[in-house]
Amino acid sequence: MSYWSAVYFLMVTMSTVGYGDITCETSIGRVFQLMFLGVGLALFASVLPEILELIGAQSKWAGTYHGAKGKRHIVVCGHITYESVLHFLKDFLHEDREDVDVEVVFLHRSEPDLEFEGLLKRQHTRVKYFQGSLMNAMDLERAKVHDADACLVLANKYCPDPDAEDAANIMRVISMKNYCEESRIIIQLMQYHNKAYLLNIPSWDWKQGDDVICLAELKLGFIAQSCLAPGFSTMMANLFAMRSFITSPDMAAWQNDYLQGTGCEMYTETLSPSFSGMTFSQASELCFVKLKLLLLAIEVKPIDGGDTKISINPQSSKMPANTVGFFIAQSAEEVKRAWFYCKACHEDVKDENLIKKCKCKHLMTFRKGVRAIQLVGKTMANKTGATPATPFSAALSKPLLNIKNSVMAKEENGSKPVMNGRPTNKPADQQKNGKMEVGIADDQAKDFDFAKTEMKYDSTGMFHWTPARSIEDCILDRNQAAMTVLNGHVVVCLFADPDSPLIGLRNLVMPLRASNFHYHELKHVVIVGAVDYLRREWKTLQNLPKISVLNGSPLSRADLRAVNVNLCDMCVILSAKVPSNDDPTLADKEAILASLNIKAMTFGDIITNIESMGDSKDALNNMGDTTVKRPGPIYGTNVPMITELVNDSNVQFLDQDDDDDPDTELYLTQPFACGTAFAVSVLDSLMSTTYFNQNALTLIRSLITGGATPELEIILAEGAGLRGGYSTPDTLSHRDRCRVGQISLSDGPLATFGEGRKYQDLFVASLRNYGMLCIGLYRLRDAALTTVDATSKRYVITNPPFDFGLLPTDQVYVLLPFERKQSRFSFSETEV
Repeated sequence: MSYWSAVYFLMVTMSTVGYGDITCETSIGRVFQLMFLGVGLALFASVLPEILELIGAQSKWAGTYHGAKGKRHIVVCGHITYESVLHFLKDFLHEDREDVDVEVVFLHRSEPDLEFEGLLKRQHTRVKYFQGSLMNAMDLERAKVHDADACLVLANKYCPDPDAEDAANIMRVISMKNYCEESRIIIQLMQYHNKAYLLNIPSWDWKQGDDVICLAELKLGFIAQSCLAPGFSTMMANLFAMRSFITSPDMAAWQNDYLQGTGCEMYTETLSPSFSGMTFSQASELCFVKLKLLLLAIEVKPIDGGDTKISINPQSSKMPANTVGFFIAQSAEEVKRAWFYCKACHEDVKDENLIKKCKCKHLMTFRKGVRAIQLVGKTMANKTGATPATPFSAALSKPLLNIKNSVMAKEENGSKPVMNGRPTNKPADQQKNGKMEVGIADDQAKDFDFAKTEMKYDSTGMFHWTPARSIEDCILDRNQAAMTVLNGHVVVCLFADPDSPLIGLRNLVMPLRASNFHYHELKHVVIVGAVDYLRREWKTLQNLPKISVLNGSPLSRADLRAVNVNLCDMCVILSAKVPSNDDPTLADKEAILASLNIKAMTFGDIITNIESMGDSKDALNNMGDTTVKRPGPIYGTNVPMITELVNDSNVQFLDQDDDDDPDTELYLTQPFACGTAFAVSVLDSLMSTTYFNQNALTLIRSLITGGATPELEIILAEGAGLRGGYSTPDTLSHRDRCRVGQISLSDGPLATFGEGRKYQDLFVASLRNYGMLCIGLYRLRDAALTTVDATSKRYVITNPPFDFGLLPTDQVYVLLPFERKQSRFSFSETEV
């Protein structure tokens, strides 16, 4: 027998096939065959599990991404679960987005569960999933991070330790930047103070499109704006989320009005040359009346060739050619009207749907030039590894808003005295011709001694500032609070344990201390909660004026009565407690109980006469303007309130008389539509919005935070809090920016519009006469009511149609220019 025949015989024998073409003929050969067969089977059985394990170890999620040539893709990582991916894809792949030809690649350490796998199979043409770690360069190579259009890092909003979650996500950013410095990264962070660590990454570059969505900053900023204009948080949340609305005759009228507003989103488009030379007010009026678009802001390019800035409702400035506008509209297709509009061809067109691309020779030349500039910009960006200048690239020493120096036009042109290289004011210099010379603000000149208090704003001029105060100086007990007349203030009901994670109350108070408010307009903030927790937060609050603390419980009716919760402009209910792992749905139990407790309270006519507070010696002795007071409601259901929720499903417990189904999406529920509930989940859509439109987040942040700038963030990153600054023409000019407001149609010159007039009449008259840009309505749910009654629920209508009928009980959301005081309503109305 040959050697290979022997090998063939042994393999056939050991595999128990036994063809029989070769057999053992001797007894010794047969004994050997039996021994060989037994040992072979034993060895095979012992290694079989290892073989199967090696075969099974090759996961189907361990492949490499191979994208089609010329097709973009993004990499999404961080907190990847079925719920987070479902919400992300629902917004990212929304049908209203124009030309979404982007593949989504998920990279995560664990395999998807069955439910998650089913979602991936349904979206298999546009979604890929790979198992791997972002800390491993090989896995980053498999996901083609270096070729990705952007990398998005999702945070776990319900984690027990927000700082640890942020640290993990920042490490992921470091790993990706270490692998590819040019990667554009958009990251979600839980805590505001952790943004500082991103600045330590050498390749982190705002100009390159890198950005951070701080959930605490935006969440509390939205709530702060609702303190100024109730329901504004709902309006803004609906604007940056992609939603389709379907009205139905079976629905209540208020639901149809609300749903129509939820279909509005924020878009950008270059304005046609017909807008060149117009003021913003003229352009906004033309867009609304003629094009049926709401122009909210424009992108301004400085004359000196610096970086572009976003200007919201600017006053008295002409728009140059190629200006980019920010619009509120139902779809991207509608916004193209601003690009196609030609005065020569479309001036007589009545139907806005007929405003399409014309054959005007001059306009065609302009369009070709603009598109060529845009293409050149993109080409240069690809060559240099940077994107064209955007608002993100604003110099760190300049605010993002377009600000003018008109404030100082009223100041004396002469130079100010200088001490140690800084402008100062001396008592001897303050008197001139028997009149005080004002260096800070007219409304503050009578209230302050300039010799003792020179700095009224922070070093950037964007926020009111006061020298640091000890928390002991601001703590009230129940008796002190009860003896103090509080009216028109903000009550913050805070649930927190001494060791609870910090939520960053600074982000709630700072928008209420923006410098575009006069000092007497600032609403006093009274925090009701555990002082042991507030001591940890205080170092970020100590330089903000008009804050007091009541060491008590938000569930105590005695404490709530002591701070006059029935007379407040807004009651904010927050919780800093960590959700329990046993039952996360109970995370909102304190907030819900506090909300129901206040609604169940009754108030008598406790305050009939508002006494002067000049002699008050407690921590609230300086309340500013106390001349205008209003009577408080009798029932707790009338108290204006906004409650922060962790779990969306718990919104059903806030309002006992609604009929919302537990599975109803948050934005469709009555409390959210009325602006009385807010959940951090609504911020999920900002990841997609920021990716598709870099400027949108800058615009939202400018509106919500009160004017935070990169310069300010660098200062806060030092951990020492706000720094005071001397009032100079440059810093004072920063006050000249618009702010959110709410105007009633029940009285004043605007009351005539509530008597059967149309929304377009109000829009045009407000813009022409007062420079106010109307963006929505806050309407009583029961339209049959003819009087303004706080007990009646209101709902938000975003950007109503031009022919929308107005009611006397309506309240209007407006963007107010700076220095528009109450006297603006004394003007006579201009006919439209």
